Amino acid sequence: MALRARALYDFRSENPGEISLREHEVLSLCSEQDIEGWLEGVNSHGDRGLFPASYVQVIRAPAAEPPAPAAGARYANLPPGGFEPLVPPAAFNPPLQQLPPLAAAEPFPLPTAFPPAPYSGSYQPSQGSDDDWDDDWDDTSTVADEPGVLGSSYPDYDAAGGGGPASARYRLSTRSDLSLGSRSSQQPGHPHHPGGGAKSSATVSRNLNRFSTFVKSGGEAFVLGEASGFVKDGDKLCVVLGPWGPEWQENPYPFQCSIEDPTKQTKFKGMKSYIAYKLVPSHTGQQVHRRYKHFDWLYGRLAEKFPVISVPHLPEKQATGRFEEDFISKRRKGLAWWMDHMCSHPVLAQCDAFRHFLTCPSTDEKAWKQGKRKAEKDEMVGANFFLTISVPTGPAAALDLQEVESRVDGFKSFTKKMDESTMQLTHTANEFARKQVTGFKKEYQKVGHSFKGLSQAFELDQQAFSANLNQALAFTGEAYDAIGEFFAEQPRQDLDPVMDLLALYQGHLANFPDIIHVQKGALTKVKESKRHVEEGKMEVQKADGIQDRCNIISFATLAEIHHFHQIRVRDFKSQMQHFLKQQILFFQKVTEKLEEALHKYDSV
Repeated sequence: MALRARALYDFRSENPGEISLREHEVLSLCSEQDIEGWLEGVNSHGDRGLFPASYVQVIRAPAAEPPAPAAGARYANLPPGGFEPLVPPAAFNPPLQQLPPLAAAEPFPLPTAFPPAPYSGSYQPSQGSDDDWDDDWDDTSTVADEPGVLGSSYPDYDAAGGGGPASARYRLSTRSDLSLGSRSSQQPGHPHHPGGGAKSSATVSRNLNRFSTFVKSGGEAFVLGEASGFVKDGDKLCVVLGPWGPEWQENPYPFQCSIEDPTKQTKFKGMKSYIAYKLVPSHTGQQVHRRYKHFDWLYGRLAEKFPVISVPHLPEKQATGRFEEDFISKRRKGLAWWMDHMCSHPVLAQCDAFRHFLTCPSTDEKAWKQGKRKAEKDEMVGANFFLTISVPTGPAAALDLQEVESRVDGFKSFTKKMDESTMQLTHTANEFARKQVTGFKKEYQKVGHSFKGLSQAFELDQQAFSANLNQALAFTGEAYDAIGEFFAEQPRQDLDPVMDLLALYQGHLANFPDIIHVQKGALTKVKESKRHVEEGKMEVQKADGIQDRCNIISFATLAEIHHFHQIRVRDFKSQMQHFLKQQILFFQKVTEKLEEALHKYDSV
């Protein structure tokens, strides 16, 4: 017979494929078999989708003979032959669960059961580039194909197998003492007795959407206590308490790196061309050359490894015009900003992959390949990454969850408003620069042309005493021509650097929704575990473990927020100072040109 379930709590759907529930609502289940803590069914509104298994209680009919067909209209949906014969009691041993009241008094539909759709947690970062990716040290494998990385941390589900887990290429080796195996604790043929071990029966639900950031990042597995690995001293990332709260521990050996001299190079006897940039790190002084595809590879590795850190976005790719001088110059400036933010971050600057990128000799392909493969086989990714984070301990370092949630919500509102403002300023600056390059230049040159026309007309007078006036008018026209050129050239000096900075920060702002989602997901698990403790379904010790692991994510998130504000103040202070200085110099040049024209009339 069809299965039903009663909602124990309200649930609001947040992802495609999920449905919302109301407390006490009765649902029809498509299958009793849950997948990673989620069930599929139809709610009272007729919506079909997924919902957490821990939010509902399955309604089971008593193992008794079916009532006679004459029982009334509530069995009108039964087929003429009634139910098929029951399985003998010896062959079927259902879980012993008390039937909720009113369960047998409500009619229900009989939907056709079918296996849930497959969900895959595989993730493959972009390896594409507007440059070719076919050097000798490259092969067809990607980071998602390597063992021990984010994309292979979770098994796929085979539709043909009814949602059963396929053979995973890699799994985190151990679990915490938290009882999370909802399916293993209530397998068919193993009755669950409510009276025995009730506190260990409740589990914290999982998100069936394996494509959510909280799942892909490994945050869910870490919070649920499934991460285990050996953390070397060099892999530890320390969060300390500063004057304004949690912050990343400073890099003890700070450095900078310049990006200079982009040059066009060729290979395969000139058949392929590319642009190489010279990098000179200040702590080594040794120059290396890197192509854009090398930057792209590094970005992919860092974005995968650090789910709670905002890795700056690279300048946009371009399929055509890659070798034009303006594009090369603009990309170099964008890469310079990117490099500055990389070197300024206490965590990213000390990452092994970034160090390899900066120090490996350009001519040693073997060493580059070894470092590249080592970075791609890094085991401290996914859920294991969070094991590398060391946070303050003791009563003074305790986090208040409500305060953390409030600060994160405040930052979320801030980033949304900043994103809107940066987009508006980018549009305004771009439009103003366009007017300066075309409109203003054209208008000033029209004024200059008119003054020259007047000068030419006065020359027809042939009077000796008017010659100096004619020359002064002609110089005034030339002055306005020059001012028009000043306007056309000025955006390169002031507005373009501002727009380059805004583009970099738009990339940061695009990163933070995912970072906040990981932290919010961890908080949700804490709230759920606390609710289980209040209901006597989970031991306090297990709930405390979930909260401790959530605190690690919260510390890292707050530290990253602090770093973002720190560099934001630094960058916008220096950029606005540069912008206003350039504006002053510009108008001084215009003023000097006008004063020079004015003095020409002194001799008239």
